[in-house]
Amino acid sequence: MLRFLIRRLLMMIPLMLGITLISFVVIHLAPGEPTDMQTQLNPETGVELRERLRAQYDLDKPLLVQYGSWLGRLVQLDFGKSFSQDHRPVGEKVLERLPITIGINLLSIAVILLVSVPIGILSATKQNSGFDRLTTVFVFIGFATPSFWLALLLMDVLGVRLGVLPISGIKSMGHEYLGPLEQWLDTLRHLILPVFVSAFGGVAGFSRYMRSNMLEVVRQDYILTARAKGLGERAVIYRHALRNALLPVITILGLSVPGLIGGSVIFETIFAIPGMGKLFYDGVMMRDYPLIMGILVIGAFLTLVGNLLADLGYALADPRIRNA
Repeated sequence: MLRFLIRRLLMMIPLMLGITLISFVVIHLAPGEPTDMQTQLNPETGVELRERLRAQYDLDKPLLVQYGSWLGRLVQLDFGKSFSQDHRPVGEKVLERLPITIGINLLSIAVILLVSVPIGILSATKQNSGFDRLTTVFVFIGFATPSFWLALLLMDVLGVRLGVLPISGIKSMGHEYLGPLEQWLDTLRHLILPVFVSAFGGVAGFSRYMRSNMLEVVRQDYILTARAKGLGERAVIYRHALRNALLPVITILGLSVPGLIGGSVIFETIFAIPGMGKLFYDGVMMRDYPLIMGILVIGAFLTLVGNLLADLGYALADPRIRNA
């Protein structure tokens, strides 16, 4: 198991280098520069000031030189300073927002697993029943519904018309004057809509994956043997079939981490949540290269860690993988 873990960790190094290089080149190929945001709206600025700003931000150097300089700072865990007016360190700005994004994504993953796994098991064990047909309709709706449209619809119905849930931020005005329990409940109410929107499509997809895996597993010979020996249906399903049916789901869960992190940009912007996704959106609009690269690196690292955890979960569930 240790050798398996070391092998996976070593594979992360070239992957991170490739991700950072491609990301660095792509964001610099996009039209516009940070200097444009500071000079185009000011009629008194000229070419000389623009060139001075480009030199200040090292934008006048060749792209590979800029990347090498940035990579040298990254090795020292220095993401540089933001090009925004506050010029704060990128790491400091990201660390302020990162816990919110990670918390929402962890809640989304928990909701996806807690809802989709039981739905998939029941759909497989009650194939072609009314429940199975109902969940099939739910899956089609989940796949077809755009997350931004669902978020706006829920904001309009539950927030504006009915007024039962808040539609922006993660805290109400006067949050600091509430008691500990009231503060926790206030934050929970603010998170209901973002977590639901983030998890909605995932629940639909994972329940379908779970159903198809369970249907394949329950037809295996060892399941027939277990039933022939007189084991109860609950023991056959939950002790023997479920563990093997979860293997592909674990892999897909690791691969879904990038989608969840990328989706944070959408729902954090819509719900005005001060997370990493909202910070990334603001950075893109301002052409803040150090901030964009810092968030991309952290997002890529979290994605690779998610895939590593999926590999470890796969290895723990299947001894053939860790002994390979």
